[in-house]
Amino acid sequence: MTKPLPVALIGQKFMGRAHSNAWGQASRFFELPRPIVMDTVAGRDGAELSAFAARWGWRRATTRWQDIADDPTIELVDIGTPNDVHREQALAMLAAGKSVACEKPLAGTLADARAMRDAAKKAKKAKTFVWFNYRRCPAVAFARQLVREGRLGRLYHVRATYLQSWGGPATPRVWRFEKKRAGSGAHGDLNAHIVDMARFVTGDEITEIHGAVARTFITERVLPAAEGAGIAKGGRGAAKTGKSDVDDAVLFLAGFKGGAVASFEASRLATGWQNKNTLELHGDKGALRFDFEDMNLLWFHDETLGPATAGWRRIMCTSGGNHPYAGNWWPDAHVLGYEHGFVNMAADIVKAMSGVEPEVPLPDFADAYETQRVLEAAMLSAKERRAVKLSEVK
Repeated sequence: MTKPLPVALIGQKFMGRAHSNAWGQASRFFELPRPIVMDTVAGRDGAELSAFAARWGWRRATTRWQDIADDPTIELVDIGTPNDVHREQALAMLAAGKSVACEKPLAGTLADARAMRDAAKKAKKAKTFVWFNYRRCPAVAFARQLVREGRLGRLYHVRATYLQSWGGPATPRVWRFEKKRAGSGAHGDLNAHIVDMARFVTGDEITEIHGAVARTFITERVLPAAEGAGIAKGGRGAAKTGKSDVDDAVLFLAGFKGGAVASFEASRLATGWQNKNTLELHGDKGALRFDFEDMNLLWFHDETLGPATAGWRRIMCTSGGNHPYAGNWWPDAHVLGYEHGFVNMAADIVKAMSGVEPEVPLPDFADAYETQRVLEAAMLSAKERRAVKLSEVK
């Protein structure tokens, strides 16, 4: 009988829901080498936790995440908590001999990310994974395949954006707007994804940040109800506010080892865009472009066809047998959505935990640390108003 894989989750909010759905769905759509057991979920809100566990299929619930480290039966721990606690939780689980799947960015600070990378390296049997889920979009994985086949030739340009508009003046100061908890704002939340995606698709590494700009447009935000109880200085009944000390937008230019130049832009104040996560590549033989708001499509330009017939080709990346992951889901053009990237990744994690190498590479702590170095170099460039080589950021 195949040994089940007992999984535990820390976190019960947005990512807790996304990850719970992934663990629950993976074995329904993929032939996995081991069955998944959704064993324990840990969260701070005890009043909501039992209902969360029952709704999403977790067998047990605890308000002490340390209980998971102490449980010898759990093999894999999924961390879906705010950035400032990733280090403590990951190191505790690795020390207990457990494998760890951690939300991105790897940590709120480079020092924490380095400690996590080093602990993972020292762990003898434990495996690590980081939830850069956009790698698991069929169109993104297919883009990587085309680049590896040489269909774009020598790369000249990489353009990436991640634009959202949810962080306007009326948005309360949740933890993502506190530097001590998040580490950064749009930069770590959004640029982390597109830096990883650019590294993944190109197969190349960023070696220099040529220049960066970081801006905080909204410095005071209304506190959530639990924090803002009471009367503010502004008068009776006025909402209490707190400082927002993370970036609202970060833009930077970069250079890849292979010679391509790149631009990255992340914002939570891009009015009109809800989740515009884009990647565009240009080479001497062709070009690619992807936009997550239309995530099933990849646009490909084949320069080798010549001026008479060359042009942008619309590829619907839902064909089983031709596009990564598509064969596990629905008939052609019965499109996938946001949650499917998480399910695809959960399935690949189970394969990796069973000694089976997934076709699409999974990011581990060492891989995610390289993305964290790029984020750190960009913020250093913005602060000091100069170019920063990645060799400066260890």
